[in-house]
Amino acid sequence: MYRLILVDDEEDVRQGVCAEIDWEACGFQIVGTAENGKEATELIERLLPDLVVTDIKMPFMDGLQLAEWVKAHDPTTRVIILTGFDEFEYAQKAIKLQIDEYVLKPFSTSELIDVLEKVKEQMDAEANQKKNVELLLENYRRSLPILREAFLSSLVTRKLMWDEVYEKAARYDIQLHTGPYTAAVISLDHSEKRDDEMPLFAVKNIAEEEMNEKAAGIVFLHDDAVVLLFSFAQQSNGENSGMQRIVSFLEQIRQNISKYTGYSVSVGVGSLAHDLAAISDSYEGARYALDYRTLLGMNRVICIDDLERRALDRLHFDERMEVEIVRCIKLGTIDEMHTCVERMFADIADQQASIRDFQLFLLECMTTIVKAARSAGVEADLVWEEKTPLFAPIQQFRQLQEAKDWIIGICTHIMGAIAAGRQTGYKQLVEQARLYTRAHFHDPELSIQKVCQELHISTGYFSSIFKRETKQTYGGYLLQLRMEMAQEYLRTTDWKTFEIAEKVGYPDSNYFSFCFRKHVGMTPKDYRNGARGVQP
Repeated sequence: MYRLILVDDEEDVRQGVCAEIDWEACGFQIVGTAENGKEATELIERLLPDLVVTDIKMPFMDGLQLAEWVKAHDPTTRVIILTGFDEFEYAQKAIKLQIDEYVLKPFSTSELIDVLEKVKEQMDAEANQKKNVELLLENYRRSLPILREAFLSSLVTRKLMWDEVYEKAARYDIQLHTGPYTAAVISLDHSEKRDDEMPLFAVKNIAEEEMNEKAAGIVFLHDDAVVLLFSFAQQSNGENSGMQRIVSFLEQIRQNISKYTGYSVSVGVGSLAHDLAAISDSYEGARYALDYRTLLGMNRVICIDDLERRALDRLHFDERMEVEIVRCIKLGTIDEMHTCVERMFADIADQQASIRDFQLFLLECMTTIVKAARSAGVEADLVWEEKTPLFAPIQQFRQLQEAKDWIIGICTHIMGAIAAGRQTGYKQLVEQARLYTRAHFHDPELSIQKVCQELHISTGYFSSIFKRETKQTYGGYLLQLRMEMAQEYLRTTDWKTFEIAEKVGYPDSNYFSFCFRKHVGMTPKDYRNGARGVQP
């Protein structure tokens, strides 16, 4: 059942149309009627109809103006125009406004029903299209296994931002435990590779069965190999002990593959990855370990850390850390900032970095923080309130917790300054709008667009700020101000109603009286008499 609003300035027409048509049989329910376009806009905003049927000639706002307003506020709302033969050329303008249909007066009940049925068919077609979208969503759900594999493949082949990793993992219903992590790759040895993929699927099934039984991690296919992701959060007695158990577990899987399929496989094991977004480094190490099959022989588990005691990577404040902390400073919460800093410092202790590398890391971090503060309008000398130079503490830290507390303190201070400046800016903007409105409320052309043009701001942004700060829309504020000034003039002057109407921005005194009565509850004349104690 579609919701409909009927708009016509003739009461007998409204009553006749409502009574002569079986609206329910036509698929519609009349949820409201209005006598002019202005009144209709209020109903439309409140009742959200699917269809508006409106006369073309009405006081205060005609049907075409109403149609233009409807299409601007909700293009999905349908509009039918009622027009006379002598207004036919005028009605042609409706084409430019994308009016759905028009009916020529005088019209019969059957003619209006025919048009309603035509519009209903169009609306039904749109509804069916939405159902098709639901079918697409169902197909998406069926495609989830493929999408999961694609995501996991991207996880091990390129670096992803933290937010991107966890957002996609949640979307594809992949359970990710806390780190550190390691990746392993099971590859068919050269003599076992064939044109079909059946051997690889058999290997994956055995590995997946073993992994699920132990709840050890995630298994998926990628690049002609089976990839296993392990989380050390499920291991105990330290990471070294956990890595030893994983190597033993992989050897068990390798033996089962050989036992139940007869295939020869080699397993490469990567180094630890303390951040899931950097698991690609561990995967690359696992793939690289497989290259040692040429020297060590096939059908075995090969751990890259046993082969290459490479120097640990230099401690580095990388791009992912920079993006994360800048986002937190400008848009995040205090809790998110704490989490961000914990992530940044997560693997420093394990890397056993020198004090020099640690200081350079903090310097890079603080440079990013100061740049973020400056870009948000917070000057560098306001970032830290202490008298000591901003970067001086870097040379004094000897414990990670001291450095973390220092970074969090500075970031919290900046976030507070940004929030305060933003709030002050909002209040100043609203006050400027109020001052401009008080100075120009008599202008009949005054609108939210004109105010925003004066303030050099978009209407959407201004509307949200104004409503949040004042708890009312700008249109409601302007109407309230005009009505308050009109009441003041009625109490304190002898100006005629049409003069007062002009002074508060209404060139049409009849529309002013209509709005005044609706807002105050009585006519301007009755209000003046009541204010002066005149007996009716």
